[in-house]
Amino acid sequence: MKVLRSLVFYAGYFLALLISGLVLLPVAPFLQLFSRFRLLNLYNRFIVGWFAVSCGVRYHVSGRDNVPEGPCVVLANHQSEWETLFLQLLKVPVCTVLKRELLNMPVFGWGLRLIKPIPLDRSRPSRAMRMVLEQGTQRLAEGLSVLIFPEGTRVAPGQRRRYNKSGVVIACRAGVPVLPVAHNAGEHWPGRHWVKKPGHLHVVVGEPIETQGRLASEVLAEVEHWIEAQLREISAVPRPEVEGEPTKVPA
Repeated sequence: MKVLRSLVFYAGYFLALLISGLVLLPVAPFLQLFSRFRLLNLYNRFIVGWFAVSCGVRYHVSGRDNVPEGPCVVLANHQSEWETLFLQLLKVPVCTVLKRELLNMPVFGWGLRLIKPIPLDRSRPSRAMRMVLEQGTQRLAEGLSVLIFPEGTRVAPGQRRRYNKSGVVIACRAGVPVLPVAHNAGEHWPGRHWVKKPGHLHVVVGEPIETQGRLASEVLAEVEHWIEAQLREISAVPRPEVEGEPTKVPA
């Protein structure tokens, strides 16, 4: 049944991608930036809804009222493709820090280019970090929020990876709050397997964490502690307490 549901899901997934390429993308460049977000998010809304219907997944989202009115930096754990779609809908408009290679994907990458992402060149780490900090601060000044996955890559449920400092540094420099988000999407939309799994997908949105006058290391520790605590509550897969050395981040 899971295989059949997954096949049905992907039929709708690729059909939506095709329609987006034929209908939405040609229109988007002629719209103002905020209107582009609303238009292109129609694709995200469909995929998030279609995933629930076709794969038997029920969403439980708590803390929506915690989303602030103004720009913020959204920090979330990264397990699958699902959260990259859902979080575009949680805080609009939001630009995402992502791998530069994604911008070269047909249709999907073309759409990304239209909503001012922050591309990350992993072959040049030092330069990539500077670009993320510069462009992230600029996006916030323009009234956009910034979405960053501090783990840097997809991490399977039950595993843990050290959190990167870039998101909190951007927030501290701009004086905007950090919005922490935790979810267990990888238990239903696996990051490295095409078969989807039914069940309850939990999303928890935390209260905004203020950054003004605080050290980046202090804010990062609070974000990581909160996300990991939530994951231990909502995950069916046990969470490790630590992995390697404790997180150490320069202020």
